[in-house]
Amino acid sequence: MGFVVPVVFALFAAFSNALATVLQRRASLTVPRSEGFRFGLVLDLLRRPLWLGGILAVIAAGAGQAAALATGALSLVQPLFVLELPLALLIASLVTRTRLPGAVWLAVAMVVAGLGVLLVAASPTGNRTHVPLDRWALALPACAGAVAVLAAAGLRRPPGRMRAGCLGAATAVCYALTAALMKSAVHTLGAGGIGAFLTVWETYAFGASGICAVLLLEHAMQGGPLVASQPALTLGDAGVSVALGVLLYEEHLRAHWWLLPQSLGLAVICAGVLSLARSGAGTEAGAT
Repeated sequence: MGFVVPVVFALFAAFSNALATVLQRRASLTVPRSEGFRFGLVLDLLRRPLWLGGILAVIAAGAGQAAALATGALSLVQPLFVLELPLALLIASLVTRTRLPGAVWLAVAMVVAGLGVLLVAASPTGNRTHVPLDRWALALPACAGAVAVLAAAGLRRPPGRMRAGCLGAATAVCYALTAALMKSAVHTLGAGGIGAFLTVWETYAFGASGICAVLLLEHAMQGGPLVASQPALTLGDAGVSVALGVLLYEEHLRAHWWLLPQSLGLAVICAGVLSLARSGAGTEAGAT
């Protein structure tokens, strides 16, 4: 399918996820703050129209992500979700009618430029459609263990940046695993139809992982400022997804001297994301 089609679908999904984050963040701040993991949080949020609007945006994002993963490499599609952070801040500033200063716009430009350099230099290739079960047997426990450790660390912290950051990182691992499982499931859907899609274990596994990601995301957004959870979420999702793409789907990235511009692009992305995270304007944009 080439490069353009998966990129377009991934950008649509990133925008939809950013919109969902803003809506769900604002909705989560209207319910009582919880000190621990509370399944009833979602039931409380179901009464908030903003949260329901966020769920619709999540569904749209899922459709776009599935289309992107069906047509492109995991290590190409998922790093584009780094754009969620600047998109979320820009959308939040429009919703709250908060003007972002020049430093924030510069940081947004750094994220976009760094991502462009990184992807062009890495040139991810490969679109394997089947992953042997023995590889899943290693990846699934590793991801589950990382999520458990990060979630436990976050829930032990009081509400604030550390809590939101840990829970955001746990959410990132869940999102990356969901994407890896979804890629396998959507290829089954394309090759064998809905009947085959409903009979493979990856379909139910990515559904379960996605539900865990939603639960963790709600607690991450309630546990601290948006600019604390979102950098961990977006950078973590991209990093874990690239690793899963290489290890599970045997995707290839350019090596040798191409590592220099890749490192430069990554450094610029991180600098931009950290600048956004330190921005007081970003904190206000994510607040009520």
